[in-house]
Amino acid sequence: MSIAADLKTLYHLTLAPIRGGSHAERLESFYGPQAAAYDRFRRRLLHGREELYRSIPVSHGARWLDLGGGTAANLEFLGDRLAELERVFVVDLSTSLLDVARQRIAEHGWNNVELVRGDATAVEPPGGPVDVVSCSYSLTMMPDWFAAIDRAYELLRPGGVIGVVDFFVSRRHAEPPRVQHGWWTRHFWPAWFARDNVHLSPDHLPYLQRRYETLSLAQERSPVPYLPGVRVPYYRFVGRKPLA
Repeated sequence: MSIAADLKTLYHLTLAPIRGGSHAERLESFYGPQAAAYDRFRRRLLHGREELYRSIPVSHGARWLDLGGGTAANLEFLGDRLAELERVFVVDLSTSLLDVARQRIAEHGWNNVELVRGDATAVEPPGGPVDVVSCSYSLTMMPDWFAAIDRAYELLRPGGVIGVVDFFVSRRHAEPPRVQHGWWTRHFWPAWFARDNVHLSPDHLPYLQRRYETLSLAQERSPVPYLPGVRVPYYRFVGRKPLA
């Protein structure tokens, strides 16, 4: 049964046509047919999420904004800390993924989690500034990812924290401590992921580090299901908005 579900997911990842005139329509076309199996397959593909969410510093009563939060599975990585938060807003454009998130919230009895269907570049959570913004493999899905980072900056209170984990490739000439990828990595992976409207960028990390004070940065590679020996680069970044 699991192999059959994986084959269905792989079909939608590699062969199924993606239709729609808007970004939201294309996301729904892509995620809708695979929403039920989304978490199980992505658990083996999207690495570094648990490490990121557990490493983000958070205080009692904080407000958290998860951009591109999809099925809300990332919140499980917070463990008991989730109950200490005042409010968590999970923002996504995919109705199908948010339906899964709604079921997860009910199953866990999370009464401080609110779903928001909307664009990460224009989201306006009620109640004013937030203390934490997170993006888990969502920036590469956003056509205007730089605008999403800017919006996160606007929504964060001074001293607030942003955490991002995503696939990436380096610039042709990367400045230390950012890693330098070879020609094959820099060209193969963007072409591989572009089919699914996932756009790996050499500019994510430089822009994040320009806007935020770096608290921690990890640059690693993770295995890809059903492709033995193949490893795709990803990063984990935690940064702080300056106090002034």
